[in-house]
Amino acid sequence: LQACQPACLKRVFLASAPEDSNQVFGRSEPRKKRWKKNKLKHQSASLDLDSSWEERLSSVATPLCGLPYEEQLKVKHEKLKSVLQTLTAHLKKLGGDHLTIAQMPGEICCPLKPVIPSPMVNYYRNKSTFSVNRGPDGDPKTVGLYVGTGKGRNIVCVPANHLLNMPQAHLQVAQYYEEFLRQSSLDPCLQFHTGGHWREVTIRTNGKGDKMAIVTFHPQRLNPEEISRQKELVRDFFIHGPGAVCGLASLYFQESTMTRCSHEQSPYQLLSGEPHIFEELLGLKFRISPDAFFQVNTAGAEVLYQTIGEMSRANQDTVLLDICCGTGAVGLSLADQVSRVIGVEVVDQAVEDARWNATLNGASPTVNFTAGRQRLCCPSC
Repeated sequence: LQACQPACLKRVFLASAPEDSNQVFGRSEPRKKRWKKNKLKHQSASLDLDSSWEERLSSVATPLCGLPYEEQLKVKHEKLKSVLQTLTAHLKKLGGDHLTIAQMPGEICCPLKPVIPSPMVNYYRNKSTFSVNRGPDGDPKTVGLYVGTGKGRNIVCVPANHLLNMPQAHLQVAQYYEEFLRQSSLDPCLQFHTGGHWREVTIRTNGKGDKMAIVTFHPQRLNPEEISRQKELVRDFFIHGPGAVCGLASLYFQESTMTRCSHEQSPYQLLSGEPHIFEELLGLKFRISPDAFFQVNTAGAEVLYQTIGEMSRANQDTVLLDICCGTGAVGLSLADQVSRVIGVEVVDQAVEDARWNATLNGASPTVNFTAGRQRLCCPSC
């Protein structure tokens, strides 16, 4: 941040996820279109007919898993270097008196340090979402992750039991959700316009082992009584039936007619247990709602936030903007270093969590979290 800081920059801005980088990188192609193009390329590469379904899924979900971890870090370092080279080239084009670029070795505009390793490499995910579709054997009630693309009409849902980033607790819930679906009289919803009801399941866990599951359901033309009956069946299966072995702390149900619905669009309905799970990070405690963002690798997030605090050189003259703040983890972890924290988040549930977390952790009144889009809340950024 300091090495290539423009003269006009008066504050340190830390963004968890910028809304768009088209202007910075000078790309005319929309970001979403680029992402889809890259996804199609990787998905096509995964359809090597000489590979097993497990190998094909690994090539999509964990493409670097075949390399030793040290080599993975080197690959990521080279990717970051390539991004900085592109950024540097476009900053040079902007030129003028607005920017001062400190040219570094390798044609990059700022120092690039080696990638810091995560303390936890395998089984680290604290959130996983498993889809429902036809599996390798053709069963439409298979729970797993996708190989192939909808555009190519070659989607296969492959169980994720072999993936090294998936904790056993998540795989267990996915396995029992599949068992529930296969005994259900209702069809899965493979495509919205073709009918069916059962959709993905999301699992969230914390360091203590608490588990939250969110079942997504397409109501189609079912009446409220019929939907209530399905909610009862899900609850009975996971609380009193075979799925009770999962030991869920929270079980949610969401009726959704879109690819993704926020809590405001379609409320998460608590069927059993606690409304939140809690996680500890850098000595702070965080409340996490079904819809809230939290870094998927908690141990890695601790290293990330510590590094941000060190490298940002934030001090008591600093106003920290935490864009896309989620539950407020970045802002709260650095609150003692700065004069003021302003967090902005589009998900209302996450903002409620962030405010609650600020109170829980004794944050000062100078820590504020706001619901809304960054461009509307901070138009000058």
